[in-house]
Amino acid sequence: MAKAKKPRYVDVSNPSLAVDCPRCGLRTARFVDHCRNCGYKLWPSSVMASAAFTAWQAADPGGRGQVSRFDLELPVEEENVVDYEARAHQLGIHIFPNSNWPFVICLGALFLGLAAIPIAAEARIALAVLGGVVLLVGVVGWVWFEDTNLYEASAAGGEAEH
Repeated sequence: MAKAKKPRYVDVSNPSLAVDCPRCGLRTARFVDHCRNCGYKLWPSSVMASAAFTAWQAADPGGRGQVSRFDLELPVEEENVVDYEARAHQLGIHIFPNSNWPFVICLGALFLGLAAIPIAAEARIALAVLGGVVLLVGVVGWVWFEDTNLYEASAAGGEAEH
């Protein structure tokens, strides 16, 4: 007699991942072979429980594809969008505007740090000059352009652009 390839005791139309244990009555995962609470044998074998889970998952691949057989419920996808600027304004916290000038300053500091490595004198001088110029451009750009624009916008009575 040929063995059936499908598990015999799985209701694929039931979307639940949890079941009440027949012995202790507490909720446990539906497709594990033993109850997590009392150890009652829910499935004859782990292989059969896994096959039942695979058949249950194949019945609805869209919603059931992201779950494990050890889960108790289907995951709920909710979009968590937070407007941090509005929340900070509501709490009275000032958020500084975005700026790329700190990256320029760090790049200049990198070249200055590379100039400290004991290599040929010409290369060290070139790295030091390049690092100094880039660092100076970053500091002047951040202080002159960014802060001046913020100060003018706040002095005019409006709120600065963020």
